[in-house]
Amino acid sequence: MGIVFGPVPSRRLGMSLGINNIPDKVCSYACVYCQIGRTLSMEIERREFYDPEAIAEEVERHVGSVNGRIDYVTFVPDGEPTLDANLGRAAELLRDLGYRLAILTNSSLLWREDVREDLSLFDYVSLKLDAVSEGIWRKIDRPHKGLKLERILDGMLELRGDFGGKLVTETMLINIDYGDELRRIADFLADLKPDVAYIGIPTRPPAEGWVRPADESTLNEAYNLFSRAVRTEYLIGYEGNAFASTGNFEEDVLSITAVHPMRRDAVEELMRRDGADWEDVERLIREGKLVRVTYEGETFYMRKLKSRERR
Repeated sequence: MGIVFGPVPSRRLGMSLGINNIPDKVCSYACVYCQIGRTLSMEIERREFYDPEAIAEEVERHVGSVNGRIDYVTFVPDGEPTLDANLGRAAELLRDLGYRLAILTNSSLLWREDVREDLSLFDYVSLKLDAVSEGIWRKIDRPHKGLKLERILDGMLELRGDFGGKLVTETMLINIDYGDELRRIADFLADLKPDVAYIGIPTRPPAEGWVRPADESTLNEAYNLFSRAVRTEYLIGYEGNAFASTGNFEEDVLSITAVHPMRRDAVEELMRRDGADWEDVERLIREGKLVRVTYEGETFYMRKLKSRERR
């Protein structure tokens, strides 16, 4: 199936074995900063994508081929993971295998009771919270026309009331004028009471070329406001190069970079572990499987996906 990758180093989760349970790129948002690229199919109805039993079997096979610890099995796909109608069943199977489960969701379907029930099976849930005002939300996240921000925010509050695991938020800050929005987000965080409110910036090539990280004064303002309401941390550093290897460089680099663009130094380290050389990278580029992109002074390598073709 090729939907399991890693483990990869995560600034929040330690060593995370990734589950890519949504194909390129089915999502309810078309976020301007998305590292996957532009949304190809905007959807808000849940449907089946992959067989959950097959996902669990692939996880077991993949774990047997890599060395090192796994702190979480994390659903972090090429789209919005809660669009998967089989998400709950997959989570149950993986829990039965003894793994701690995490999921990174854009929060857009939390108004649905079945989505909240599925998320209750996870140990760690990260909720996107880029805005609480309509204009900023539409500018940054570019949601499906059938979504309503008020229902999403209410769904987040309902999940918080029922969820027994660790609940965090992530607010991505980019180069726009936020006006009074950061104070409004802080007020909502005071009601939501996440375990941690993370403040992030784009660290990998975004979907839209004009997107850059927010400036230092915006980051400082957000931290000062958010930290008065809840525990707040920056999520702006580099996560490191400790990507797990299976010995098959092509398989490793393509499965990781489908979801997680890699800096050149990370690719070099993975290459060393897999016993490959730089000609293997150049070959994958020539074959149209891998692309090279520069962002903020760093060179990144990404699997060539349809969502990235106009970069």
